[in-house]
Amino acid sequence: MIGTGEIYPVKNFLDIDHNMDYILVKKDCMKYSEIIRPISFLKAHASELIRELSKSKKTLIITQNGEAKAVVQDIKLYEQNMESMALLKILAQSNNSVRNGKIKPISKAFSDLESRIRENTSK
Repeated sequence: MIGTGEIYPVKNFLDIDHNMDYILVKKDCMKYSEIIRPISFLKAHASELIRELSKSKKTLIITQNGEAKAVVQDIKLYEQNMESMALLKILAQSNNSVRNGKIKPISKAFSDLESRIRENTSK
């Protein structure tokens, strides 16, 4: 059984190809019973739900005919998630570059940048 607030090897959770060795299971994980609501609940309590989501910074899963159909969340939380996804995408691209041998020493990278800057300012 997995306990909250514990650290476990990533291999117990995912088959991923990177250098992360451990994952932390958060203590304040939301319970599905608290975050899943039918669409009729959203229709009847939309204003109240939006106010609560803004205050609590939580996510709500909306179901229709018993199936998850939509996610409603605070805009700030959404923006944080999008920023995190963008950073993860950059990291994945960097890992691919390293794997494909598309790397160079930092001194060469900076000298290339300085050359480009000089070229652009002289035009």
